Amino acid sequence: MAPRPELEGNHRKDGLTDPPMHIAMNGFPVEKNGNIKKEQLAGAEDLPPAYSTINLVDEEPADDPWSMPELQSSGPKFSELDTKGKTVRVLISIAKFITLVGLLYFFVCSLDILSSAFQLVGGKAAGDIFKDNAVLANPVAGLVIGILVTVMVQSSSTSTSIIVSMVSSSLLSVRNAIPIIMGSNIGTSVTNTIVALMQAGDRNEFRRAFAGATVHDFFNWLSVLVLLPIEAASGYLYHLTQAVVAAFDIQSGEDAPDILKVITDPLTKLIVQLDKSVISGIATGDAAARNKSLIKIWCKTETNVTVQNVTVPSADNCTSSDLCWDNGDFIWTSKNVSEKINLEKCKHIFVDASLPDLAVGLILLALSLVILCTCLILIVKLLHSMLKGQVAVVIKKVLNTDFPFPFAWLTGYLAILVGAGMTFIVQSSSVFTSAMTPLIGIGVISIERAYPLTLGSNIGTTTTAILAALASPGETLANSLQIALCHFFFNISGIILWYPIPFTRIPIRLAKGLGNCTADYRWFAVVYLIICFAVMPLGVFGLSMAGWQVLVGVGVPIVALIVVIIVINILQSKLPNLLPAFLRNWNFLPSWLHSLKPWDVVISVVTGCCRRCCCSCCRLCGCDYCCKSCPECAEADDDDSVEVISKEKQREAPAAYENTGYEDENNDVGNTLAIENDKPKSKSTKL
Repeated sequence: MAPRPELEGNHRKDGLTDPPMHIAMNGFPVEKNGNIKKEQLAGAEDLPPAYSTINLVDEEPADDPWSMPELQSSGPKFSELDTKGKTVRVLISIAKFITLVGLLYFFVCSLDILSSAFQLVGGKAAGDIFKDNAVLANPVAGLVIGILVTVMVQSSSTSTSIIVSMVSSSLLSVRNAIPIIMGSNIGTSVTNTIVALMQAGDRNEFRRAFAGATVHDFFNWLSVLVLLPIEAASGYLYHLTQAVVAAFDIQSGEDAPDILKVITDPLTKLIVQLDKSVISGIATGDAAARNKSLIKIWCKTETNVTVQNVTVPSADNCTSSDLCWDNGDFIWTSKNVSEKINLEKCKHIFVDASLPDLAVGLILLALSLVILCTCLILIVKLLHSMLKGQVAVVIKKVLNTDFPFPFAWLTGYLAILVGAGMTFIVQSSSVFTSAMTPLIGIGVISIERAYPLTLGSNIGTTTTAILAALASPGETLANSLQIALCHFFFNISGIILWYPIPFTRIPIRLAKGLGNCTADYRWFAVVYLIICFAVMPLGVFGLSMAGWQVLVGVGVPIVALIVVIIVINILQSKLPNLLPAFLRNWNFLPSWLHSLKPWDVVISVVTGCCRRCCCSCCRLCGCDYCCKSCPECAEADDDDSVEVISKEKQREAPAAYENTGYEDENNDVGNTLAIENDKPKSKSTKL
C-alpha cells in the first residue's frame, strides 16, 4: 500500500517541499535518534488499522489457554550427572513409578467403594423407581430414570443388570428399556466430571480437565437429543438389534472376563461386600427383598432340596393326584422344599456391625471421597514431577501426533480402538475416563485426542455388557443380548453423528466453551453438575409422575424457548444483520439474566460471610492453626498488629504525632497516620 501523502513531507504554499523527515516503519515521523515524536504517537490510535501498526508492535500476543504446556525439567540433564547422581535419579524415578502405580490402585479401589456407598445410600430407592411400569412407558421418563439410577448407584453396569433382570422377568419390554439404557449412558459420565473438580486449584489445569471430562457429557446428551426422537418414532434400534439376534444362533457361554476385579477385590472385599440381587429383587417386585440388607453377611452358602409333606388348602393345590391325600383334618401333598444353609461368614469390616445400610453408606461415601481426592492430588503432583523434559516430549508425541499424510484421518479411529481396548481390560468406562482426566489437566493429552479415546471407552463398556449377556441362561439370553446390542449400536450411531466429519465434532467446542466459563467462575462447575445430573432429571421425573399431558404442557414451551435462544445466539455471532437492532446483543435484559458476573458477586459475598463466621469460631475456640490458614483471620491479625505498632510509636514520640489526624482510641474511626519522615501507614481499625 502506498504511504499517506500528508506524511511524506511538509508541503508549503510556494510549491516547495521541506527536507524529508525520517519515516518510521509504521508511517510516523521520527527524530534523528530514532524515537517517534510524542505528538504523533499520541494520535496513533486515531489512525485506521490499515495505516497504524503501533498496537501490533506494542502488544504481546495472548497465550492460548488450550495450548499444551511445556513441562521443562528444572534440574541438570541426565548426561551431565556423575555415576552417583545417575544412580540416585534412576532410583528416584523407579520409586516414583511404584508410588504412582500404588496411587492408581487405591484410586480405582476408591471408585469401587464409592459405587458401593451410593448403592447402600440409594440402591433400594433405585429399585423402587424401576417398579412403576406406567412411568417407564414414557420414553422421556425412562431416559431420566436411567440417569438418576446410574447416578445413585454410580455404575452403569449395575443399572443395566437391573434392566436385564426386569426384561427377563417380563416386567419390562425391550422397547421401553432402550431409553433407560440411553439414560444410563449419560449417568455414567458423572464420575469423571466429579474427578475433574479436584483440579480446581490451578485455573488452566481446571479448564483443560473439566473440558476433557465434560466432552463425554456433551457427546451423550447430543446423541440422546438426536437419537431418542428417532427411536421413539421409528424404533430403529429395536428392529436392528432384533434382526441381529435372530440372524445368529447364539448359545449361552461363559461369564465375561473380570481382569480388574481380580486385582481390586482382595482390598475392596475386606471393606464391604454387597448383595446386588436385593436391588434387582425390589425392582422385580419381590416383597421379601425390601426387608433384606444390601450388606452381604454370608459369603458361602449351600442350598439343599428335600421332599417334604406339606398341607395345602385344597386338592387343586397338590403337586399331582398321586401325591395328594386327605387324613380327615388336612389335605397333604409332597413338595420339593429348598433350604439355604449358611456355611461361612464374609470377612469385611461391616459383617458384624449392627448399623443400617444408610449409615454404612454414608461412612463409606466419606471415606471413599477422602481417598479419591488424596490419591488424585498426589497423582497429579507425581505426574508433574515425572513428565518433564525429554520424557514429556516423547509421551506427547506418542499420544498427540497424527499419522503422516494422507493417513492422518486414521489416527482418531486408532484412538477409538485404543479407548475401547483399555476399557475392555479395566471393564469400566468410569475408571478409564477418570484416570485420563488428570492427564488432560496437566497437558499430557490434548482434548482433541481425549475425545476419540472417550468415544472408544463408550464402545468398550458395551462389549463387556455383550459378553455378560452371552453368559445369561438360555431362556433370558435373547432379551439380555438385545439390550446389550441396543447399548452398543446407540454409541456407534452417536460416533457416526459426531465424529467422522471435523465440522460435526461439536462436543469439543461445547466442552471448551464450558471449560473457559468454569475457569473464570469455578463455582459454576458445581452448579453445572447439580443441574445436569440432579435438578433437571428430578424435575422431568416429577412431571412424568403427574402424567404425560403435564410433561408436554410444561416441557414443550421450555424446549421451544431454549431453541429460540440458541438460534438467536448463532445469528448474533454469524449473521447479526438479520436481527433487529435490539436483538443483536442481550444488553436489553437485566445483567443477571445474560451474565455470570452478578452471580459471582453474590457467591463471593456468601463465601466471604462463611469465611468470617469460620474465622470468628476459630478465634473463640483459640485454634491457632485454623486462624493462620484462614485468609480473613490473617487479614484481621495484620490489622491488629499495625494498630498496636502505631499506638506504640505514638506513645514513644507523642510530639511527632501531633495534628496527624489520628483519633483517640475511643473514637469510632481510625484514620491514616502520616509522619513527615517515615510516613507510616495503617489500615482502617476494625472495631
